[in-house]
Amino acid sequence: MKDFITLALVLIPALSSAQFVAKMEIKEPIEGLCDPKDVYALLPMFQGQEEATCPGTREDILARLNEEVQFLKDNPKFNGKGMIGLIINCKGQVLQCKMDNKTKSEELDKQIEKVFNSLGEWKAGKLNGKDVDSSKLFSFKIKKGQFVWE
Repeated sequence: MKDFITLALVLIPALSSAQFVAKMEIKEPIEGLCDPKDVYALLPMFQGQEEATCPGTREDILARLNEEVQFLKDNPKFNGKGMIGLIINCKGQVLQCKMDNKTKSEELDKQIEKVFNSLGEWKAGKLNGKDVDSSKLFSFKIKKGQFVWE
């Protein structure tokens, strides 16, 4: 145990200065990627990484979801949660938008995807100052028919 603690004390400073970069494995071709071998899940907590950004704020997205998703207007007591994943190319174009963790309704999932697909042109993610293809996830809950960020 003492050896493990010593090893950890030696490795932690060395690892903290290293750049952690997460790459996505693309299993099926996605038309429009700038480099299909380099699609990143960017983590802004690490130096040199900037996530792709939407033209609006997270609050704007939430307001649009609550306003435009008809399923929840028809089912105001609905509760659930989900996660949607986007792939944005180095030009800021959303190439893929689909539910990663689906809600309990296929209709609701389609309406959520429609809102995210209509958000407009994004600012591409950056890795060490270079625009790159990247992925972005949004997790949400639905409480009494209203979206909230998780």
